[in-house]
Amino acid sequence: MTTSVAAEIVCAHSPDSDDAYMFYALATRKIRSSLVEFRHVLGDIQTLNQKARMGEYELTAVSYHAYPFIADKYKLMASGSSVGDGYGPMVVALHPMAIQDLKGKRIAIPGKLTTAYLTLRLMQPDFEAVEVPFDKILDTVEEGRADAGLVIHEAQLTFSKSGFHNVVDLGRWWKDTYDLPLPLGANVLRRDLAPEVGTECCRLMRESIQYALDHREEALNYAMQFARDMDPALAEKFVGMYVNHYTVDCGELVPVAAQKLLDMGFEAGLIPHRVTVEFVR
Repeated sequence: MTTSVAAEIVCAHSPDSDDAYMFYALATRKIRSSLVEFRHVLGDIQTLNQKARMGEYELTAVSYHAYPFIADKYKLMASGSSVGDGYGPMVVALHPMAIQDLKGKRIAIPGKLTTAYLTLRLMQPDFEAVEVPFDKILDTVEEGRADAGLVIHEAQLTFSKSGFHNVVDLGRWWKDTYDLPLPLGANVLRRDLAPEVGTECCRLMRESIQYALDHREEALNYAMQFARDMDPALAEKFVGMYVNHYTVDCGELVPVAAQKLLDMGFEAGLIPHRVTVEFVR
């Protein structure tokens, strides 16, 4: 009698409280599968974007901006999207500034494949990008090496503690301009996986996110270890912003918004070719 061995899937995501929250049930084996065994690898989003271009991981978190560069190797998963609905990455500065003042300025950014960078370029095409790790953005501005900083992750909620001012919330700008949510991050599956393995990965991802939403307190307690010194109330707020009904399933609106974002990126010369978003469930 032969027993089937579960396929090992390397699952890469960022060491952030929202990712930790949505992967909690999988990382702690609350949800299991006889078909698939996940091995978790952590990396910042810019690193994950670059690794995805090489097709390194079977399942990985990426920026939506990265999708056109990896669509030959990956499909988007319907579960796991981080979406800002009227809120999102922010440009902050040490002194009050108007949006139009950003023109020609040096802005510290967390990577050129991040969706935050793409959205900022669409709003203001004329600025000098200073690439630094996402957790060094505020330091770079404080040290005078940039006039403003593009903040992602928890810094969206903590920047004012360091004396920074909000110049523009890109998720708010996108919503006001196009009446759409802003798709920021996604999970993707490598195209060469067997169909039944891909389907099982989608099920596990969806159930893990739903488990966290249904067991909020225990999932938050787990996620707190990844919250980079945030107090629990702020961590809970951040997780609530980016793990929501769009994360369980992208529905119809997120693909529409993602397609618009990537089409605009192509038309602005920021993305080399047109791509059609393709989601698997």
